[in-house]
Amino acid sequence: MSWQSYIDDHLMADIDGCHLTAAAILGVDGSVWAQSSNFPQFKVEEISAIKTDFETPGTLAPAGLHLGGTKYMVIQGEAGAVIRGKKGAGGITIKKTGQALIIGIYDEPMTPGQCNMVVEKIGDYLIDQGL
Repeated sequence: MSWQSYIDDHLMADIDGCHLTAAAILGVDGSVWAQSSNFPQFKVEEISAIKTDFETPGTLAPAGLHLGGTKYMVIQGEAGAVIRGKKGAGGITIKKTGQALIIGIYDEPMTPGQCNMVVEKIGDYLIDQGL
């Protein structure tokens, strides 16, 4: 299966009539493995800050999580494994695997829980595959 099919067939799939706004799979080095066509253009320093928060949980909370110039308020996650952010009626979930960052961005009517489920399910699968 190609990385793009993980985006198209799984991350961007319809869930109860909803779907992610944008999604990407990045290498932990920040390289793009695959992304949806509307995934925001991000800066290297934004990915570096996300990686730092996975290594030292809590570093993003004071200033917020930034991706593609959008600022998200950091909310509960799983230290070293999942970072979640909220902005208005939408938000972001980032799951770290051994080699990748799985990123899902959502807006209403999708719920935070639906986004978390989609992103974390793919992340857990990749972890099980040694990735």
